[in-house]
Amino acid sequence: MEVWTKPELTHKTVGKSIKVVQITALAGMDMPLHHNTKETVIVVHEGEAILKTQHKELVLKKGATLLVPAYIDHCLRVIHDFKAVAIMQINSEKNFNYI
Repeated sequence: MEVWTKPELTHKTVGKSIKVVQITALAGMDMPLHHNTKETVIVVHEGEAILKTQHKELVLKKGATLLVPAYIDHCLRVIHDFKAVAIMQINSEKNFNYI
């Protein structure tokens, strides 16, 4: 049986120029350091997480909306079970920064 240790990303809608990705995670999960190649809008539906960049930490709670600029490295630490959507251009890519 597979153990679910990282947030799940599911494509919800893909249009001609925009895609919507569902982010679902349990408390204690982490999304590793990464960046997107295009701007991304994150809309939080439930739960709480901390989004960290090199220069700041932002608490994301239900109702929060955040614009993450392209190529800004960030990671996510889930505090309470979390659901959000990420809205981005269809050609945006997620690049993980593995050491």
